[in-house]
Amino acid sequence: MADEPGDPGRCAPAIRARGIRVSGPWGPVYGPVDLDVDAGGVTVLQCPTGSGRTALLLTLAGRMKPKSGTISVFGRTRAKDIFAHSGLAGIDELDAVYESVTVGDLITEQLRWAARWYRLVPRADADDLRRVCRPVFGDLPLPPLSEYVEELTELDRLLLRITLANINRPELLVVGNLDYVTSDRNRELLLDRLIALGADQTIVTTSVNPLAARDNLTQLPVENVARAELARLANDPHPAPSPAAAVPAGEKGTE
Repeated sequence: MADEPGDPGRCAPAIRARGIRVSGPWGPVYGPVDLDVDAGGVTVLQCPTGSGRTALLLTLAGRMKPKSGTISVFGRTRAKDIFAHSGLAGIDELDAVYESVTVGDLITEQLRWAARWYRLVPRADADDLRRVCRPVFGDLPLPPLSEYVEELTELDRLLLRITLANINRPELLVVGNLDYVTSDRNRELLLDRLIALGADQTIVTTSVNPLAARDNLTQLPVENVARAELARLANDPHPAPSPAAAVPAGEKGTE
């Protein structure tokens, strides 16, 4: 909740959205959505899978502008400013990795992208692996530099994608989908790692189903988020291919 008179101890939320919505060729994608996300910890948005949920996460991370409504992320309201202070992982339309590349290839590429243009960044070594991956993996075993992505477990693959998105430690880290990890045990391990990151960052992720209560974990049911297939069938009796492509993913924040 926003600051209110007579309540000096109450702080503005990290994310505040009012009436945000996006529509596509087949009708509503999401919205209107009202949302308050507190700073720190992990916030899980409970909503169905599909392009609606993807579009909402892209909006929260500054990769998409809502068609209407207002959104503020740590006081920033322009998509490009939100983009500059947020990370995004686990969204296949944006950060899917080629399975035929190695862990070392991915870390090297990301370190080069993150470096100043005039710096020559050598190929990632074991020290780089520990420095980059340890904050996300914690006590879990690190994947070998020579391991191919296709050989990683579901958990390690998602943790690696989170690592790549989190190299610069943005204030807001948006992680696509807890349900990507199908093992209950591994999903608990993933939550452990996200909660650990939430000690210094604000983490937002999603799940279809409610989760067991945990410290530093907030669950927010979100309504008016369309599942792609239902939105398409409701507006087109002869549906075209999946409208996921209709979601303008991956564009840097626009004015």
